[in-house]
Amino acid sequence: MKTVYFVRHAKSSWDYPGMRDIERPLNERGLRDAPFMAQLLASKGVKLDKIISSPANRAYTTATFFASSFQIPISDIIVYPDIYEAWPEQIMRIVHQLPNEWATVAIFGHNPTFTAIANMFADEPISNLPTCGVVQVEAPVAHWLDFQKHASPKVTYYFPKQYLP
Repeated sequence: MKTVYFVRHAKSSWDYPGMRDIERPLNERGLRDAPFMAQLLASKGVKLDKIISSPANRAYTTATFFASSFQIPISDIIVYPDIYEAWPEQIMRIVHQLPNEWATVAIFGHNPTFTAIANMFADEPISNLPTCGVVQVEAPVAHWLDFQKHASPKVTYYFPKQYLP
């Protein structure tokens, strides 16, 4: 069994108009939602083998909250520059190249790519993966290269607004 948690970064701040997009930090809601969602997944007994993140500040910061909740050293987060501004096919290429000894990974990135990935696997499409939304995709495969829609994956969604006001 292989499982990927595709996590859209938490809500980012637009308070600094001159800041480059890749540098934008999380805003107050993002700083609330990221640790909450990390704890939610940890409370479900999830065990992550690896955390992979976009280099964007908002995605990486979200990933650090998950690393903390899963007791993974922040220095062990793998940053893939290709995740920032990636197409779904680029993300799937990363998934297909994961080491087979890893069974469960979390990948932190951006929309619209992560909504498109969710819709690649889901029977019922969603219009938008909200900030800090998590798409859990489980496939009964032994090799990451076989992680495809035709592998009959199970898809589960977790959104902050399911739990928080």
